[in-house]
Formats: sequence, structure tokens, C-alpha cells
Amino acid sequence: MMDVLLYTKPGCCLCDTVKAQLGKLHALHPFELREVNILEDITAYAKFHEEIPVVFINGHKAFKYRLDEQEFLRRLKAPRAGGGKP
Repeated sequence: MMDVLLYTKPGCCLCDTVKAQLGKLHALHPFELREVNILEDITAYAKFHEEIPVVFINGHKAFKYRLDEQEFLRRLKAPRAGGGKP
């Protein structure tokens, strides 16, 4: 199963949108979703405080700010999901 990691923080409208999209997409293609609140992780905050939301697929940065649903599904189905920088 693919590992999807979402860097987010409370009160972030873009983050809420991406979370909702991921919830919908999970029904179409199951994946393991982990969420990191950057306000609770100093390393994540240092890396991503100006880029959230950020989505990683299997350890590869796949999206920031917005999520393209079709591209997300394509990457999940790819032999080596993720890869490439947004």
C-alpha cells in the first residue's frame, strides 16, 4: 500500500481542501495517510512553513499548495509512485 504524508497546520484553508480531496481519493484507491502538523514538529516547520500543504508519496515530494486529483491517482498507480518535485 502506498504511503501518503501530508504536512499541514490548523487554520490553513488550502490544507483543509487537500485533506478533503485525500479523503475522497482514498475511496477510489486505498493508501496509508499520515498527517504531520508542522506546528508540532520543528524540523517540518523549518522545511515547510511557507509551502503547506505539502504531500509526499512514498517519501517523494509530489505536491505543494494544491493537489491535482488525476495526477495524484496516476502517481499512486505508477510502479514507483511519487517522484519529481512539483
